[in-house]
Amino acid sequence: MALHLTRLRVSALIVTTLTLAANAASAAVVISEVDPAGSASGSGYSEDWFELTNTGPSAVTIAGWKMDDSGDSFANATALSIASGATSIAAGQSIVFLEGSYSATVDANFVSEWFGGSGAPSSLTLGNYGSHGLSQSGDAVNIYNASGTLITNVTFGTSSLTSGTFDNTAGLSGAISAYSVAGVNGAFTSGKGEIGSPGIDAAVAPVPLPATAWLLLGSVGLLSPFARKKRAA
Repeated sequence: MALHLTRLRVSALIVTTLTLAANAASAAVVISEVDPAGSASGSGYSEDWFELTNTGPSAVTIAGWKMDDSGDSFANATALSIASGATSIAAGQSIVFLEGSYSATVDANFVSEWFGGSGAPSSLTLGNYGSHGLSQSGDAVNIYNASGTLITNVTFGTSSLTSGTFDNTAGLSGAISAYSVAGVNGAFTSGKGEIGSPGIDAAVAPVPLPATAWLLLGSVGLLSPFARKKRAA
């Protein structure tokens, strides 16, 4: 009976630890940049966008993840999709999600305006997030997982086509206000005068595994020899 209870406790600890680790992996995804002025007249591609960066050490699955703006409602959120069909964000990867459904023309215009004749870097990955336009008078980006849990969110104030995108290299949740500055955190000026670093901002502070997860991992390590000893007895 004692052995059975020990096995149950160890199994429960393992499940809890794995759950915490999975939650920590999701928490490692941050909104690293937002461009509410992307849809402004003169941008050259006419779509707002935001960037997600995985600051963790392993890939994070985003299948079923959704986005809403200041409405902050999972029920009204729209699905995230990656143009390549991928369903995860690799460790250290940044993905730019453009407003609206996939359009090869919009993607081509985006690349042309931001990267000109040199073309996009090989690391650039584009996706889409539906029809929630981001207001230049102030708005928000809320990211939910497939279960409707809020993973990360930011709010921001006013912006213009040439004020710079909102730079969240700090990986903050909540209010952000820093505008991108050319030459800082990889930012540069687009052909139409926008300033930002779409798809190349992976230098965000890493999100550590919560202390509770490390404690549980340690507990499993301490209990495992005990379980083996009981089994041998």
